[in-house]
Amino acid sequence: MSNQETIPGPCHFVIFGATGNLATIKLLPCLYNLEAAGRIPGDMSILALGRQDHTHESWLEHLHKVLQDKFGNKVDPAIAARFAKRFAYMSGDLREADFYQRLKDKLAEPREGSCSNIVFYLSIIPKDFNTVINFLDEYGFSQPRGLHRIVVEKPFGTDLETAQQLNRSLHKHFDEEQIYRIDHYLGKETVQNLLVYRFANTLIEPLWNRNYINHVQITVAEDFGIGTRADYYDKSGGAMRDMLQNHLMQLLTVVAMEPPATMEADAVRDEKVKVLKSLRIIPEDKVTDHVVRAQYTAGTAKGQPVHGYMDEPGVDPESATETFVAAKFYIDNWRWRGVPFYLRTGKRLAKTESSISIRFRHPPQHLFHNEELDHIEPNWIHLLLQPTEHMNMEMHVRAPGLGMNTRTVALNASYRQAEDEKPLEAYQALLLDVIRGDKTLFIRFDEVEWAWRVVDPIIKAWAKTKSDVQGYPAGTWGPEAPQIFDCHDQEWRND
Repeated sequence: MSNQETIPGPCHFVIFGATGNLATIKLLPCLYNLEAAGRIPGDMSILALGRQDHTHESWLEHLHKVLQDKFGNKVDPAIAARFAKRFAYMSGDLREADFYQRLKDKLAEPREGSCSNIVFYLSIIPKDFNTVINFLDEYGFSQPRGLHRIVVEKPFGTDLETAQQLNRSLHKHFDEEQIYRIDHYLGKETVQNLLVYRFANTLIEPLWNRNYINHVQITVAEDFGIGTRADYYDKSGGAMRDMLQNHLMQLLTVVAMEPPATMEADAVRDEKVKVLKSLRIIPEDKVTDHVVRAQYTAGTAKGQPVHGYMDEPGVDPESATETFVAAKFYIDNWRWRGVPFYLRTGKRLAKTESSISIRFRHPPQHLFHNEELDHIEPNWIHLLLQPTEHMNMEMHVRAPGLGMNTRTVALNASYRQAEDEKPLEAYQALLLDVIRGDKTLFIRFDEVEWAWRVVDPIIKAWAKTKSDVQGYPAGTWGPEAPQIFDCHDQEWRND
């Protein structure tokens, strides 16, 4: 998002939890891709911290395996060797004070170049955030204020109160400009391109309001289950906390925000916060009319039989944790008054796909239609975020032959002009922004806070009853949830 082209001086990139699931699947492969693209500052070193008792050699073997598992024979040996030279490894318990003294000594070792800043990436479980933050300050890593950077993964708290506590802890030791709350969905090129699509085209912007749009659907679907995350997911997660409160709410703000005065970070985030402040709070006695929660049951995924959620290892036999949530929200402002926003996310669904679909209102009179049909399909704008990225507008044209029948065609608004124009993956783009110090695509705390203010009443209503947790077979699109739709002709778009 930033027009900044220069990369700042070298820094240490310190990864807490370097042997964990997130670092293995996302962080290390994305850093390798940035290395391959020549986007990492030449003298930047990477210090991997973990509990496993690796030597330097065994850590490099682990790193090699991570890259092989992710990229296979696409790993370039020369690039991998250059990447490996950046690394040092330090084992220990992040809950012990001596760990941070050793960290301080490690970072003070002589090296080529001078380090202008340090990035601390917290790829750890949320309950350890405060411990690490407090120790970093105690050992002088939060000074000088405004220089070093700390990256915090979601979830940002488990409710409004814990989010506020985490924020107070962060601000006690770090300035807001040093804190990078990361949500990888905001790094997706289609999400960023949506802002250009809306605000650079007079063809689109006049239609982007309650006068022309019938409703908006935002879907983040996953075809896999909870895997080895039962301990976290069942006790403090669930689809509402794990996905809707952060990923889907952020996508909603990008769709609904007003044009910012500039594309500077705070100007963009100011407009997103205005959307969150305008979201209508769902009363406790109306939650079941606006929100559906469910757990996957036994079914079929990718042609193979799979367990239901209650049979996954580590899940509480009395669990009411939702693996699927669908919700209807209204934005009470001038632009969106009366337009429902339908948000849906779940695990073990029919396929892995993230999309934003905007359905327009019907024309005031249906002059053209297929003789066999009693209505004409509405226009849609459909944005696919993953597994591939594209944007298209669905419009009507006259079908060949006699009569004035219509058919729907998709006008592709792809932003790529050639096959070799490959965008950075979302995580890569955000990691590069951390290194460069660009906060445009990162989340300010008031965004987190206002999202929790919307979600908290739903979670509190759920805590009073387990009886409204539905089931859905693995491999399907989840419960249909017809009760949350405003009109009989509204339904989920599954394509």
